[in-house]
Amino acid sequence: MFDKIFSYISEDIAIDLGTANSLVYVRGQGIVIFEPSVVAINKKTGQVLAIGDEAKKMVGRTPAHIVATRPLVKGVISDFEVTEQMLKYFIEKAHKKRIIFSPRPRVIIGIPCGVTEVEKKAVCDAAENAGARKVFLIEEPMAAAIGARLPIQEAGGNFVVDIGGGTTEVAVISLGGIVSSKSLRIAGDKLNQDIINFVQEEYKLLIGERTAEEAKINIGSAIPLKEKKEWPIRGRNLVTGLPEEIIISNKDIHQALEKSIKQIINAVKTTVEETPPELLADVMSRGIYLVGGGGLLRELDVLITKETKIPVKVAEDPLTTVVRGAGIVLENIDELSEVLVETEYEEAPK
Repeated sequence: MFDKIFSYISEDIAIDLGTANSLVYVRGQGIVIFEPSVVAINKKTGQVLAIGDEAKKMVGRTPAHIVATRPLVKGVISDFEVTEQMLKYFIEKAHKKRIIFSPRPRVIIGIPCGVTEVEKKAVCDAAENAGARKVFLIEEPMAAAIGARLPIQEAGGNFVVDIGGGTTEVAVISLGGIVSSKSLRIAGDKLNQDIINFVQEEYKLLIGERTAEEAKINIGSAIPLKEKKEWPIRGRNLVTGLPEEIIISNKDIHQALEKSIKQIINAVKTTVEETPPELLADVMSRGIYLVGGGGLLRELDVLITKETKIPVKVAEDPLTTVVRGAGIVLENIDELSEVLVETEYEEAPK
């Protein structure tokens, strides 16, 4: 009874807890937080110094005893206590204006497909310890499909490819459930690492993750482009040990990304092969929807269309699609409760 009363007055929130970025949606307000999933910690004292934007500024620029770390690796929690601190920061920041006696919020959190029960429990425990009254989980491709306004409750095939920071989620959804899916631990972070490795091998230059990401965003592409694009990158020459700037071309970046992109394409093709024929007919008319930051890579939609013979559409504002979908579920939790993930363990008493 109290839970029902609380649900009317609490400011419930939806969180897209990503490897690279975390987004927070507050019921009735929309997206209020969009910050990197980075936490800066003083190793001597164990104290959390900064979270989100402030912590990202410190990456690669701190003394030895201060570490700017990502508590999520490939979509799952790798450091429970730091994730808890990060969630607490996001929940408190989202509730700055709340009234003194307002109840703790209910929280919906997006998780990758195919995570284990232990990983699900870690997310729930971290959110509860961070101040959530009740925690619901939703699979990211499902949230992405809802955020892209696809008719997921109808008897028809909806195909979603969600390329985030740590994972690529490929799923076919029908009647509010996932029919077939693939979860790949290759996504934005792996593409950045591919560029770092390529520059190191080809140019004997050591660069940081931020520099690699800038090159990927500015001149990266899934297929070779006709026009030549160039981008300056700075790092440390591994032979001389001195700083150096080189000009890298889009051909180099494409070469660096080629292998990982092929694996993403293969995951899409395998999911297409596993999709029942009737649903595949729907997908061919509706198209494949590309969401997540990785979906913004130039010509990726063209390459997927070429390889699968299915039209591909990049969702509107792909970076926020998952959290918008989780927000729609939050606003209509009674009607859309069937899309939430069931967990096999008993919930801790509130």
